[in-house]
Amino acid sequence: MRRHMHGFGGRFKPEANLVTLAQLKSGQSATVVDIQGGRRMTDRLNALGIIPGKKITKTSAMLMRGPVTIEIDRVEVAIGFGMANKVMVKPDRVP
Repeated sequence: MRRHMHGFGGRFKPEANLVTLAQLKSGQSATVVDIQGGRRMTDRLNALGIIPGKKITKTSAMLMRGPVTIEIDRVEVAIGFGMANKVMVKPDRVP
């Protein structure tokens, strides 16, 4: 049986409007959909409160692969660009 999920780990059907946390614009809010990392990275992000279903807001990012700062549950958290690139989010619609 062949999978055609292309990087989504087979856990859910990919949606066209998903982006990585690294791709999200500063000030934009989104909902965490999936984490594409291994168990250690997933556990680390879960400990920070970054779990599927959580609403987050990207507050800032450095140019060229610097840390990404997000707000989650009224707390600001900084994670590395590599980790942010593995967090799949669904951006909120702008009214």
